[in-house]
Amino acid sequence: MISNKNLEVVTVGGGCFWCVEAVFNEVKGVEKVVSGYMGGTVPGTPTYREVCSGLTGHAEVVQVTFDPSVISLEDVLVVFMTSHDPTTLNRQGGDVGTQYRSVIYYNNDKQKAFAHLVAKEIAPFYENPIVTEISPVETFHKAEDDHQKYYANNQTAPYCSAVITPKLAKLRKMHADKLKNVTV
Repeated sequence: MISNKNLEVVTVGGGCFWCVEAVFNEVKGVEKVVSGYMGGTVPGTPTYREVCSGLTGHAEVVQVTFDPSVISLEDVLVVFMTSHDPTTLNRQGGDVGTQYRSVIYYNNDKQKAFAHLVAKEIAPFYENPIVTEISPVETFHKAEDDHQKYYANNQTAPYCSAVITPKLAKLRKMHADKLKNVTV
């Protein structure tokens, strides 16, 4: 890997981080995707079990490191906003709770502006209003190792087969031009 690239990082949450991580692992220009937690109200480093309780205030998120010379921030956010339902509050499918909220954590004014722009651009394509939270970045807590590259390591697990595989099929139809060479 070339270390002199001008990489950017944006942190997003749209339901279970296993799903969002699997999506971004297929996107051209994405160098790294790390699952974790952000936005909580309790001190210390949360565990998966604590976050799943819904009591910590954290969201399941992924930190996406990308090369803006390959994929723009706007395209990263469009892929994110169209790969989950940004109109459901605190839920994605069967995953319910504030830890599954739709959120974009921005690092700077440019990311904040693009987050609002993309939310406005995609709003007409949805029947219900966009409820994606757009907030300044907070402390990122990397999730435990068994949650990293979850789909890649567990494709035949029931949740992966039922939820993530269909999500990736939709991604491949909608954003084929933005994807790495993957087998369909």
